[in-house]
Amino acid sequence: MQNLVKHVDVLTQGLKSGISGLMNLTSQATESASGVNFVNFNQDCTSLAVGARNGYRLFSLNAVDQIEQIYENDSEDICIVERLFSSSLVAVVSLSSPRKLKVCHFKKGTEICNYSYSNTILAVKLNRARLVVCLEESLYIHNIRDMGVLHTIRDTPPNPLGLCTLSVDAENCFLAYPGSNTMGEVQIFDAGNLHAKTMIAAHDSPLAALSFSQTGGRIATASQKGTVIRVFNVADGTRLHEFRRGVKRCVSICSLAFSHDATFLCCSSNTETVHVFKLEEPKELKDQVSNVGTKPQVHSMPKQAADDTQGGWMGYFSKAVSASANYLPTQVTDVFNQGRAFASVRLPFQNRRNVCAVTMIQKQMRLLVASEDGYLYVYSLDMNEGGDCTLLKQHRLDGEPDLLPDSNARVPASPAPAQPCDSEKFHEMAAATESPPKGGFRFDDDSEFPPVTQKTE
Repeated sequence: MQNLVKHVDVLTQGLKSGISGLMNLTSQATESASGVNFVNFNQDCTSLAVGARNGYRLFSLNAVDQIEQIYENDSEDICIVERLFSSSLVAVVSLSSPRKLKVCHFKKGTEICNYSYSNTILAVKLNRARLVVCLEESLYIHNIRDMGVLHTIRDTPPNPLGLCTLSVDAENCFLAYPGSNTMGEVQIFDAGNLHAKTMIAAHDSPLAALSFSQTGGRIATASQKGTVIRVFNVADGTRLHEFRRGVKRCVSICSLAFSHDATFLCCSSNTETVHVFKLEEPKELKDQVSNVGTKPQVHSMPKQAADDTQGGWMGYFSKAVSASANYLPTQVTDVFNQGRAFASVRLPFQNRRNVCAVTMIQKQMRLLVASEDGYLYVYSLDMNEGGDCTLLKQHRLDGEPDLLPDSNARVPASPAPAQPCDSEKFHEMAAATESPPKGGFRFDDDSEFPPVTQKTE
């Protein structure tokens, strides 16, 4: 009996120690040593926004060797900052006022409007037609021209991480968010016409990441298991691609992002590996398309024999699995049918929040990873061969002078907000939502300047 009591005491102390250690890890994960609270690329990956304890910064991503800091604001502790394309419009949320959204003109250092909500703002998404604010159990859809609330989606499943995504294309203005907190259901809402579009049963476990392609025609999903990435057609919800990220169970997907032409899809997680998948049509479909209208070669090798020769033992094994699909469990055949990573990156860190992107910089495809450790990592990406990506440059995001060779090039902190006249209300909001004219947006024109307003929901 004494031995039993002793063992119980040891077990209790071990459990307490384990819980204490877990709490310490959690606190470490939520507090960044670099002071960075938030990082995100804009809609076309030409700019990077960084929210930190001492304000926020905006960087231009036009070159690999150096990134230009185009703005710095050191007024508040910022937890969310989203820029509208390459315009001067930014949406900002601070830790001191987590229920208030501010829409600002950063070049003039002025506040266009602000809006208060009933709960903490978890995410803000915007394109040239809509601005979406995500709370834990509701979504507010604003007209970005005047910030009027067009629609409110209430009583959504609990969404404590604020998981949602808004398509970049204002013509296909779709909003996606979790339709369940127990299963991986994706609810797609037409934010342009303000009605529900479709529901996609994407995964068996709850969702962890969502991302639309640039045109809004495809959506990529990942679940909390973090092993499988799927791509669906938004129009009818059909599955187009399925990729296996890995076999580890304890993986948290941080971000998904399509390339501009939807040829590549990158995926980052809390591990040190970033995967890049190539979204190709099935080989059989390509062969059918390429063989249409062509005459068969009399002396050519039969297609099946050619495939077996090229694939070797792996090709033979895959064919054997395909032939036995009716006799094997669905889980087994799904694993062999899932695509693998086309390229990958091994990061110098893990267990840190990050966001990834695949974009063209100086006419070369690059993989970008911005992390809460305060760095932007730029990697090469071979569009034909794939494989391991090479680190080209590592940039600091904490505002240190070495980011800009010329210290005089840094944009000074913004002055106190000005109060424009009421007759010019929201002209700039309307201009920001339109396609860029040949001369660019006239954000420096004082005649296109809205007043400061305050609304409460």
